[in-house]
Amino acid sequence: MNIKSFKPILFLLVVAVLSGCSGLKKMKKNADQIQYKVTPELLESHAGKVNFGIDTRFPAKYFDKKATLVATPVLKFETGQTEFAPATVQGESIKANNRVINYSGGGSVSYKDVVNYDKAMAKSELYMNMTATRGKKSLTFEPVKIANGVIATSELVAIVPKPILGVRRDENNTGKYDPNIDPFQRIVPDEVSAAILYEINKSNVRKDEVEKQEVANLHDYTTQANADEKIDLKRVEVSAYASPDGTIDLNTELAAQRKETSTEFLAKKLKDAGVNIELKTKYTPEDWDGFRALMEKSTIQDKDLILRVLSMYNDPEVREREIRNLSQAFTDVANEILPQLRRARMTTSVDLIGKTDEELKALAKSDPASLNPAELLYAATLFEDLDEQLGIYNSFIKIYPNDWRGSNNAGFVLAKQMKYDESKPLFEKAETLKNNEPIVKNNLGAIALKEGDIKKAETLFGAAAGAGNEVNYNLGIVSMKNAEYDKAVKYFVKDEDVNSALAKMMAGNNNGALQDLEAFNMPNCFMKEYLKAVIGARTAKENLLFESLEKAVSINPEMKAKARNDMEFARYFENPKFKEIVK
Repeated sequence: MNIKSFKPILFLLVVAVLSGCSGLKKMKKNADQIQYKVTPELLESHAGKVNFGIDTRFPAKYFDKKATLVATPVLKFETGQTEFAPATVQGESIKANNRVINYSGGGSVSYKDVVNYDKAMAKSELYMNMTATRGKKSLTFEPVKIANGVIATSELVAIVPKPILGVRRDENNTGKYDPNIDPFQRIVPDEVSAAILYEINKSNVRKDEVEKQEVANLHDYTTQANADEKIDLKRVEVSAYASPDGTIDLNTELAAQRKETSTEFLAKKLKDAGVNIELKTKYTPEDWDGFRALMEKSTIQDKDLILRVLSMYNDPEVREREIRNLSQAFTDVANEILPQLRRARMTTSVDLIGKTDEELKALAKSDPASLNPAELLYAATLFEDLDEQLGIYNSFIKIYPNDWRGSNNAGFVLAKQMKYDESKPLFEKAETLKNNEPIVKNNLGAIALKEGDIKKAETLFGAAAGAGNEVNYNLGIVSMKNAEYDKAVKYFVKDEDVNSALAKMMAGNNNGALQDLEAFNMPNCFMKEYLKAVIGARTAKENLLFESLEKAVSINPEMKAKARNDMEFARYFENPKFKEIVK
């Protein structure tokens, strides 16, 4: 190639290079014309994630036709920065698959991304870093601040799940519990009965009947109840009956006479034993209820037919006639059923008075094996000190090793002491003893929640349905961690504490949140006061903000550093009173 032909080519190369550089420089110079809309305007953390979107608008006659632009959002904070995924756009002359921005009309591009939240991001700024390329030339623009972040109020949820105490057996595996019912009954009703049988159409008391063992047992039971301070003799009752055969007039007279003779016998017997109590008496002329009950238990061949007669007719005379018509069946009835209905039933009812609280506490420590399971479980609740409670439950485990409540309740105490690592094997042991126990499922869910396994915790709480409101509370915490704030509010409906208040705050109900915090009666709760300060900032109630924040930092001085970086208070960062409180 000669010199004359080379000069035009060299000129074109120089022009191309210069025009490429000038195009990129122009884009950099006019970068302030690019418009950014960040959603939300102030970045927020939800469910442990920072989600945001950026709508970017490039003006007309800005984007070089042969340029490619790589934009990278960067969240910068005091200890470092987090880069988000880059986005690439290109001019209309570039042959690639990126979003095209026209030169003449400009264009828009939307961007969304998410990163895990870190506490260091609490006070941060979102920048847009951009590098433009044209051919082999690249030019990096000045970073542009496009948003502040990160509001992390949702992260203040207190992960303090509620364990449940195993207080009673669910023998029928119904999974239904009433937390207001205590399994230990200090006063237990009891009764003993004995029957005196009569011959047909007679009312005299026979010697062989009153000398029966059941009559002697009733006499001894009543005498003991009258003398024992631990037994409250409530009443002694005599009920006399006639069998439903014969005329109603005869049966009425017979039943009344039987009441008199049996009452006279029992009254004299008790008086001789020194038991002074007024007997309650009544009589039933025809005992059709007793007849039905005995028929249902019998093996009489036509019992179903007889029972059908009872259901079809209410008139006693019609009933008796229809049954007599079943000749063979009536013979069996007369021999097996009717004699048992010609009777007087004597019943003594008492209240058995259990050990006092002081007696139970003393025995729980000195001789726990002398207490039955219900007594020992109840005795543990009488101690306010958690270590003493734990000691009683450890005794329960040794004495009743196959009862799931011992391991569960020891784990319960440790969980209350925030010793979740120690409570976990105890809850697991309880599960091996009763795999389908809803209370244990809840407590294992509490462990999973503390360990950060939200999905496993939610599954276990689902299996604990019906075990108590504690399950709902724990599901409320799960909902908060999943950023399902409306659902959390419903789960917390029976609670008034920092978590229920936080759920209402995140759902947009600041007034409801403040009501819950005011109702939450826990002295020296710094989080209660801190959340009240946040509500004050959100609602521009400065007195509430400053008074509550001052209380929070006085209780827990570490909250000063938290408040200094909390974007909830961003508009007050330069406020002299705020600065004085958090300095």
